[in-house]
Amino acid sequence: MMEMKVVPIWEKANLTLEEAAEYFGIGINKLRDMTEADDCPYVLWNGRKRLIKRRKMEKYLDDLYSI
Repeated sequence: MMEMKVVPIWEKANLTLEEAAEYFGIGINKLRDMTEADDCPYVLWNGRKRLIKRRKMEKYLDDLYSI
């Protein structure tokens, strides 16, 4: 039987909303609000599934005072 390799969250390029909420300490609803815009640079849509581009989100948050 093949073993599933678990990739640590800090090594993933894209995070689910749940993973991003845990990683960044931001609520899921707030992340949904932040990623609603069509031109959002740190969201990747896979069909209806919303993924957060971890590195771009980190860079975006570094420049903010509050959200």
